Order: sequence, then structure tokens, then C-alpha cells
Amino acid sequence: MKEQFIELLKRTNREGIENLINFLEKTDFFEAPASTRFHGDYKGGLVEHSIKVYEIFKEKVKNASIEIDVPEDTIIISALLHDICKANFYKVDYRNAKNELGVWEKVPYYTVDDQIPYGHGEKSVMMITEYIKLTPEEKYAIRWHMGFTEPKEVYSTIGIAYKKYPIALLLFEADLEATYFFDI
Repeated sequence: MKEQFIELLKRTNREGIENLINFLEKTDFFEAPASTRFHGDYKGGLVEHSIKVYEIFKEKVKNASIEIDVPEDTIIISALLHDICKANFYKVDYRNAKNELGVWEKVPYYTVDDQIPYGHGEKSVMMITEYIKLTPEEKYAIRWHMGFTEPKEVYSTIGIAYKKYPIALLLFEADLEATYFFDI
């Protein structure tokens, strides 16, 4: 999946994309889980989740109930990089659990080790813009991809963002579908 992910990013021809790819390769992005327990909680889950979000997002844009003209590179960048904030975010720890024989043993699990506590969507936008320029539409889609899982105090702001940039809503939906329909 790493090769597919990188090829899609290269297809955007964005200035700085090679530097962004080099950054990702120096992190645990391609080995990281997508979460600690909710979805894709296994080695490589993050890249698998990101590709599934891309596939769903691309179809959602194509079949949207309103006409949306979105360049392919915006679809690729928004979907594949929406969770870049999870690079170097998880670590493996150990806890005691009984195995199938009822014997206690140390088992690995993922835990959060957030070295850059800057939020989620906003952290992804910040990290991406260190390497490539994002369009306003991409910034809003990535920033608000968590949708109504954000604190209720920002719901009206999210609604305004979704009206202004409908792809932000579609990215949120694609992320939910990848998580709950495909468990990645």
C-alpha cells in the first residue's frame, strides 16, 4: 500500500511533494496504526485507512448531490493526508493479559504519545503546509474532517465551513465510512 500511496501523491505534481514524501518515509506513517482501538488498530492501519478514505472520497465527489468541481490533486491530497498528524503519534506499550490457556503474559498494544499537541485536523494542515501549499478548500476539508466528533462548541463553525466548502463534509463522510463500514 505504501507504493500506491506514494504514487498517488506524486501524481499531484505539487511543488514540494517529494520533500513531503521524504518526511513521511522518515516517520512511522507507513507502519502506524490508524487508531489505538477504534479502527485500523494494527501495523500499517494508517496508510490502509488513508487509501480507503481516498477511494470513498473520490466516489463521493463524483456522485455528489450537488455539482462539485474538484481537481484530482485536491481529492488525493485531502484524503491521503487528512491524518498525517498521526505520524509519530502512537507507540507500542505492554500490558498483562491472560492468553487462551488462562496464563498471564505481556502483550503489546498501541498508546498515544503526542509530541506535538496541536489538535487533530489543524495539526495535519500545519504539518502538510511545511512542505506543500494547500488550497483553501483543502485546508478546510482537512481541518474539519472530524466533523461533529469535534466539541459541540464549534458545531456552528463546522456548519459554516461545510456550506462554504462542501468537500469538507464529503471528506468527513468518507472518513466515517472507512472507519465504520470497513473498520480501517
